[in-house]
Amino acid sequence: MAEPTILLADDDAGIRTVISRALTQQGYNVQATGMASTLWRWMEDGTGDVAILDVVLPDENTLDLLPRIKQRRPQLPIIMMSAQNTLLTAVRATERGAFDYLPKPFDLADLIAMVKRAFAVPAPGAEVAPGMPEEPLPIIGRSAPMQDIYRIIARLIGTDLTAVVTGESGTGKELVARAMHDFGKRRNGPFIAVNMAAIPKELTESELFGHEKGAFTGAAVRKIGRFEQAEGGTLFLDEIGDMPLEAQTRLLRVLQSGEFMMVGGRSPIKADLRIVAATHRDLRLLVTQGLFREDLFYRLNVVPIRLPPLRERTEDIPALVQHFLTRAHDEGLPAKTIEPEAMALLKCHGWPGNVRELENLVRRLAVLYAEDAIGRDVIEVELKESRPSFDGGGEAAGDDLAVFVMRHLDAMFEGLEGRLPPSGLHGRILREIERPLIEKVLAVTRGNQLKAAALLGVNRNTLRKKIRELDIEVTRAPR
Repeated sequence: MAEPTILLADDDAGIRTVISRALTQQGYNVQATGMASTLWRWMEDGTGDVAILDVVLPDENTLDLLPRIKQRRPQLPIIMMSAQNTLLTAVRATERGAFDYLPKPFDLADLIAMVKRAFAVPAPGAEVAPGMPEEPLPIIGRSAPMQDIYRIIARLIGTDLTAVVTGESGTGKELVARAMHDFGKRRNGPFIAVNMAAIPKELTESELFGHEKGAFTGAAVRKIGRFEQAEGGTLFLDEIGDMPLEAQTRLLRVLQSGEFMMVGGRSPIKADLRIVAATHRDLRLLVTQGLFREDLFYRLNVVPIRLPPLRERTEDIPALVQHFLTRAHDEGLPAKTIEPEAMALLKCHGWPGNVRELENLVRRLAVLYAEDAIGRDVIEVELKESRPSFDGGGEAAGDDLAVFVMRHLDAMFEGLEGRLPPSGLHGRILREIERPLIEKVLAVTRGNQLKAAALLGVNRNTLRKKIRELDIEVTRAPR
């Protein structure tokens, strides 16, 4: 039996050599080229069982070539590689029929695993969906966590699967929901966003499902709800954890039957839409507290998407800053640049308000400061003034931590209305503080466990044990 053949196209000879050797050791036959013209000749000849293509080749962009390849070889699984690690690259690769997308740089093990999946599951032909936006939405970042988000979005654009986007406030949950809509098959329909936390509980069902005239006191006219407004498009339910239980029951019925009833209505209305939910709260915890329906949780959480906080992707801060500076300039504000030392300071900040906090800071810099190049001294002042101040004695850091813990406890007890909280609070609080603390220290020390142990004031073996117990992934800085 002949060895399976992989076609490899990359303009970097070194990359071609490394990938070819790795795949050859796995038992594959590899034909490599740096030119799209040679690749196309192989396509015409019917050569190859799987193709691995870099997006940019000297004579052609393979994303532009991809529709012709899929037309000629519809069953050929194609893995796209690119150093242009943006949402639009991932989406275009998927839209044009790629089996999968791999951002550079990547681990060879990931590529080999992807190749094995490609051989196991032949890729069906795909057509380019019309009307795809030509410019990416402002989901900025080329870090590894963001690449995972891009790939999930790219895989979801051709489906109506329900998704729950989780993440801290300010991480960009609505941007992800909009990207799923604007790049998806419902892009020509409306995108309706509803903040559940902003709706009075007694009006939630009317706001979502509408009401008939006379359905309740004050219902003087028939009102169309958000579900009906989102017909043919996407309904984004932000802060889904704040939805009252009565409305949760109605939403569950919609997800089960595909229909809903107006308040006071007698005839069901077809729900032809996609639902994307978002929350900064722990829905699983709300389920255990009896504040969120377990059956609704599993209906909604078909595809979970966790957005990383900005402190977990600080390498994206320069690109985000440049994006916000450009946007401010486009709006008529003075053009600014950030000096390297100032940028380094921004990357060391904790960003409790995440991307939203960074955007607000950049806007202040553009408005309040006359200098064209923002230096370290300005950033130091801004970051210091942006920290909340607390009255009372003791060290500021200790006070801040005490207030943080108190707020966290308040959030845990919120909504219990006199009932006792779930048991095991002591262990849970320790786990919730210990894990992010260790992760942050490891990030600061770039994975150096010896330095991390010293900063934490624990034995190195103790740290290793904690890393194993908490299943913390340690990313080491490249040498």
